[in-house]
Amino acid sequence: MLENPVKRRLKEGHAVTGLWIAVGDPLVVEMLAQQGWDWLVVDTEHNPIDLLTMATMFQAIGRFPTTPMLRIPEISELGIKRPLDAGAWGFVAPNVKTRDEAQMVADYGQYPPKGRRSLGSGRYAASFKTDPQTYFKRANDEIVRIVQIEHIEGVKNIDAILSVPGIDACYIGPNDLCASMNLAPSLEPSHKEFDEAIQTIFRAAKKHGVAPGIHCAKPETVNRRIGEGWRFVGCASDISHLLAATKLSRDLIKTD
Repeated sequence: MLENPVKRRLKEGHAVTGLWIAVGDPLVVEMLAQQGWDWLVVDTEHNPIDLLTMATMFQAIGRFPTTPMLRIPEISELGIKRPLDAGAWGFVAPNVKTRDEAQMVADYGQYPPKGRRSLGSGRYAASFKTDPQTYFKRANDEIVRIVQIEHIEGVKNIDAILSVPGIDACYIGPNDLCASMNLAPSLEPSHKEFDEAIQTIFRAAKKHGVAPGIHCAKPETVNRRIGEGWRFVGCASDISHLLAATKLSRDLIKTD
């Protein structure tokens, strides 16, 4: 069975970087996986990407040493079970605000005796290039389970959230976190209150042995966050990179 390099590197204290994927197309993620990102997260919370399309996207990513992941649409048994069975190597659970929600992430993201994930058919074993029985034995140790903190209530409950066994990392969503604090939403916030909130999260992550993560809009911010000790760091999305590149080209073109 293949080892999940993101899981291993996080355990070793290294930083891993990746992109969020909004375009539901295997050809897009195949090209991005060739670039050497540690992970690609297919965002099914906000984008019209169905389960079959997602599975083929995982297949395309799996041709390269990039970890195929997703942001689940909701925190539920079905929302976690189906994409894992479709071949995801990890998932981000959106807007976790309570310990009970974090417990659901851990429970449905792990097989018994540690969790409550059910055993069924799917392409999970093929995704890890193994057989089902080996996958059942080792999946708990290879799947990356991440809680996203993007509301001030989650910050207030962060110690309880990250105390749940089986959570590998937390990931800050700056836009929604700012909005929940009545601050102007931004992927590059400069608010003092925002900085204080993320430091609260960072300290709790270190206390509980959970990798701290955060979403960034620019490569220079990614480098700064890694230097500060953040370990699961996102560099915008496929859409934002596409728009930035095409706008740059369009602005360089002179017309009558």
